Parts: sequence; C-alpha cells; structure tokens
Amino acid sequence: MGFKMGIVGLPNVGKSTLFNALTKTAAAQAANFPFCTIEPNVGDVAVPDARLDTLASIAGSKQTIPTRLTFVDIAGLVRGASRGEGLGNQFLANIRECDAVAHVLRCFEDDDITHVEGKIDPVADAETIETELMLADLESIERRRANLARKLKGSDKEAADQDRLLAMAQKALEEGRPARSITVSAEDAKEWRMLQLLTAKPVLFVCNVEEASAADGNSQTARVAEMAAEQGAGMVVISARIEEEISQLDAEESEMFLAEMGLEEAGLDRLIRAGYDLLGLQTYFTVGPKEARAWTITQGTLAPGAAGVIHGDFEKGFIRAETIAFDDYVAGNGEAGAKEAGKFRVEGKTYEVKDGDVLHFLFNA
Repeated sequence: MGFKMGIVGLPNVGKSTLFNALTKTAAAQAANFPFCTIEPNVGDVAVPDARLDTLASIAGSKQTIPTRLTFVDIAGLVRGASRGEGLGNQFLANIRECDAVAHVLRCFEDDDITHVEGKIDPVADAETIETELMLADLESIERRRANLARKLKGSDKEAADQDRLLAMAQKALEEGRPARSITVSAEDAKEWRMLQLLTAKPVLFVCNVEEASAADGNSQTARVAEMAAEQGAGMVVISARIEEEISQLDAEESEMFLAEMGLEEAGLDRLIRAGYDLLGLQTYFTVGPKEARAWTITQGTLAPGAAGVIHGDFEKGFIRAETIAFDDYVAGNGEAGAKEAGKFRVEGKTYEVKDGDVLHFLFNA
C-alpha cells in the first residue's frame, strides 16, 4: 500500500514536466499550450528509503522491494472547468480516486511560456483551482441530496447519515470554505471518506520555481507558504527543470548535480515526505533472506491492520507480531543480536505499529 496523489494545476505551470521527471517517463506530453494532457497519466514510483537498503544488507536479502507512490497527472484546469470550460469536469472524477491533491503552482518568470491568466500569481492560481473544485462539489452535493429525498421519507438511517454529512459540507462550501475545513467525528470518518468530495482531499502546494530558487525559494513561494500555513496544507518547493535533468542521470551523477545546485536531496524525496506527513503515513518492514520489503500504513494502525496490508488472511487469523525497532535491529546487526540485547518483543492485537518497525506476523490460516 502506497498512496495516490493527483497532480492538478492551471495549464503551463510545469505540471506535466514535473510528472515526467518524477516518474522518469515521457508518458505525459509536456508542451507550451493548454490541454496537452488529454487523458490522465498514471505513474508509479518507488518510495526512496535508505533504511530498506540497510536492513537488506544486514539480513543478506536477495532483493529489496520498496513501497510505491502513484502520481496521477490530471489535465490542466481553467476557470469555468466546473461548468465544462476547457476540457470540462470529466477530469474532476479522476481527483476523487486520489488520496491527496498536489496543486502545482507557477512561481517562476519566463516570457517564453505563456500563462493562461496572463500574470504570475500562484496564490490567485490556487484560489482559481480551489473555486472550481468547490463549485464541482456543490453541484455534486445538490444532485446527491435530491436523490436521497425519497429514502429520507422512508426513515432510511443510512440515507439520513449521508444527507447530514452532505448538508455539513454544503454549508461550508456555501460559506466559501472547502470540505476539508470540517471536523468530523470518528464515527462519521468512514462515511465522510466515502463521499469522495474533491475539497475534502488533503492539499499539498507544489511551488515550481526557476533553478536558482530551488534551494531557498523566492518571494512567490513565501506567499504560498503563508497561504499553506493558514489552511493547514502542505507545501514543497521544487524546480521541475532540475527534476527533469536529474531523471536523466544515474545515482552518482545525480548526487553530484544536486551538490552543485546546493540541494541535499531530489525534489521527489521532499515531495514524498511531504505527502507522507500530509496523510499521516508511516513505513514498517519485513526482512528475510529472500527479500527486504517496505509497507506503508497510516499512523495509529494496530498490528492486525498492518498485517492485513500484506494479505487479508494475515489480519483475519492474526495471532501475534514479533517486533524489533529499526534502530535496535541495526544496533544488534540483525534479529539474533537484537534478541540477545533484549530488544525483540512479542506484541498482540492492541499494539500500535511504529514507523520503522521490523515485523514478522504469526497467524492462523
């Protein structure tokens, strides 16, 4: 289990260039005109995690299998998209299937690349996108509540709960607030997610800057950072041009290139980490002679749920989890050393898995 992030933005902000670089493919046609992305492009990338290589080296694993992150490059939105302008709202449906939304914002000047709004203003661009998503949500809510009317007359509890949540979202949207601004109870959380409202998705603002600003950002990214802080959203600064160049280099060359640019890591690493933080995700590992593997779970997941990520039968027949923290595994130079140091633990169904745990599950088939 990784997570799926939809990449949205106005035309010509560098969205498809970034997608191409991050997925190291040329699947999305990057061109200097609107709507060059006709169908949503999907790309999987391995989530980089140095801990996985460390564990594999200690255990002598024949292969490493990282967890995956899926990027969905969605066609450039324009003002009026919710009413069918540009390529219309057919692409909004692709956003509903994503766990989070990355708003790519143009934070660079370049007279050779036109801007659909005629000016460089990332905050205004973000507001344009948000408005279109809010309008699309409102239209969807009104339609769905109308369809629920008949069930409500029949005292259908499930319909009543759904209508109550939709009414909460509608009120917020009509007040100019996205659905993610609403705090729902733990009892309503699952039903709320099933509504798949566009503006309920966590947002990560991706500031696409010129190469010289990749390390420290610029005046435009400072404005975006302020907006993100106000909204409780994530924010990361990336140069799509730099990422494009890195994607063509091998590991040693990319490391040297990053050092020359004054960057400690590639934008992909920062983007993934920001996405993990935004969604409250973490990683645990399974390690053996055949493979060392990373698995993604949400923070707070109990041991049976973590086992279920591997296979549903693991969760259903869960007995216990044999657990070693990553640092303890490394300090003991493997499972045997960790056991000798008293760092090997047996945990039950109520154990909350921690980031970096090395786990082995026992279950009834």
